[in-house]
Amino acid sequence: MNLKTLVVNINFVRVLFIVGLISFIGCSSPKLDDSQPPAEETKLSDDSLLTLVQKQTFQYFWEGAEDISGLARERIHIDGVYPQNDQDVITTGGSGFGIMTILVGIERGFITRSEGYNRLNRIVDYLAKADRFHGAWPHWLYGPTGKVKPFGERDNGGDLVETAFMAQALICVRQYFNEGNIEEQSLAKKADELWKGIDWNFYRNGEQNVLYWHWSPNYGWIMNFPIRGYDECLITYILAASSPTHGVPAAVYHEGWARNGAIKSSAEQYGYKVILAHNGHEGSVGPLFWSQYSYLALDPRGLKDQYADYWALNRNHALIDREYSIKNPKNFKGYGADTWGLTASYSVDGYSAHSPTNDLGVITPTAAISSIPYTPEYSMEVIRHLYYDFGDKLWGKYGFYDAFSETENWFPKRYLAIDQGTIPVMIENHRSGLLWNLFMSAPEIQSGLIKLGFTSMQHVLTANTEVAEAIQ
Repeated sequence: MNLKTLVVNINFVRVLFIVGLISFIGCSSPKLDDSQPPAEETKLSDDSLLTLVQKQTFQYFWEGAEDISGLARERIHIDGVYPQNDQDVITTGGSGFGIMTILVGIERGFITRSEGYNRLNRIVDYLAKADRFHGAWPHWLYGPTGKVKPFGERDNGGDLVETAFMAQALICVRQYFNEGNIEEQSLAKKADELWKGIDWNFYRNGEQNVLYWHWSPNYGWIMNFPIRGYDECLITYILAASSPTHGVPAAVYHEGWARNGAIKSSAEQYGYKVILAHNGHEGSVGPLFWSQYSYLALDPRGLKDQYADYWALNRNHALIDREYSIKNPKNFKGYGADTWGLTASYSVDGYSAHSPTNDLGVITPTAAISSIPYTPEYSMEVIRHLYYDFGDKLWGKYGFYDAFSETENWFPKRYLAIDQGTIPVMIENHRSGLLWNLFMSAPEIQSGLIKLGFTSMQHVLTANTEVAEAIQ
């Protein structure tokens, strides 16, 4: 071999070494937004992992949003198992969760404040033109037109509970932007007008002391569903009592929701007090979304009334669910201290509201993750287990997939807005209290809570005179 050939060969080896080194560095450095869990030796801190989960899930409501409205699609199927017929279907409640997620995205730097403002401004303009029924939006909207898409044959009008999930988000938007620049103040004003346009009093169905879930322009009150506690609907009564334009008297809460005190429970499970009778059942607890949906904005820390300590209620609910999964009376595969969480989600045979009394062997990641304010250490155990031990079987484009069953070896790559939406919000409430502080700072909410007999150790509740007079 001559000298020239030797030099060429040495240079070629050097090039191969440099290319290999670059490839190794690129592969071994974990990226925050990478959809693939990193290797064991590069595991993230709890704080970084929570940010990653928030950021990835945020994308469902940002990149995955419906094109015209900017609101949340009802569902997104990645696996293609079912035809994707819901590309244009907007879910009102899930979109409320998504609006709060956008506020999280601004605070965490996933998007700029300007980007968040632009999207939210588009959203409130769309909501103002969309179908409403005495101020209440339907469960579903058809994205391109803003017209109602029936949730069922007779469910083609106002859905007061879904509307409440939206209204709590609009109040948070107002509080977030009301001291901003001129454009932001205009956004806050539009959000305020939307929430104040909801006629809660109409949904008493003839001045009854209870709120009704549905009203249809074609079928009236035929759905006949009075909202009585306890379930996910507490926020509906808080908002109805707080409204300065269409408020309801306190008796609607005490007689309708609290059933004249029958809402209380003296039962215990696994040594934890149940506190409130879930859906009228004295000794059982419902799906975990009951301790999440109303508390995305309503701060349960130190929140009490004559019926419950709401922090203890929600914490005990999560602890009962976890303990049930550890005991695992039906011997489902995988259940345990790092794999718990029963709530409404996809199931092996369709959609189901999973709970200890309706256990189908399906774990729903959002259940334990969104319980993180109540059970931070236990929820982190679940997050780490699901992220590192299951990898891309459970983790994808928009964070953790909706549900899975190890017993059935069932790992569908599907997402639902209402399940994804609680994750970034409840993680943020655990980390900073962002949405809790925004909502609880609203003067009419403070007046409404006082009106219903609530106290809070976390927030000083002060009745605003004008608002208090308006809601009597």
